Amino acid sequence: MVGREPFIACYMMRNRRHGTLYIGVTGNLIQRAVQHREDDFAGFTRRYGLHPLVWYEPHDIMVDAIRREKSLKRYPRDWKLNLVQTMNPQWEDLLPALL
Repeated sequence: MVGREPFIACYMMRNRRHGTLYIGVTGNLIQRAVQHREDDFAGFTRRYGLHPLVWYEPHDIMVDAIRREKSLKRYPRDWKLNLVQTMNPQWEDLLPALL
């Protein structure tokens, strides 16, 4: 995964620790996270300044990633916060480690 290799993932972006979260799915996590950071697209992430990548889960096939995204969107907010906290206790931007 490391070294700019594209990979399928379900992911979460944030604006500040425990702030607004965005859940998405992509076939190229690194490229998509950079697009969010650069506000390439109008919409929710640009409006709320959701730039840091704080959680991701790689998948082998897109169908599984989409299924996970839909599942996460149904979970309560506290559960999502705990998911991020478990993987990334400092809520750091994970993108630099992927580059």
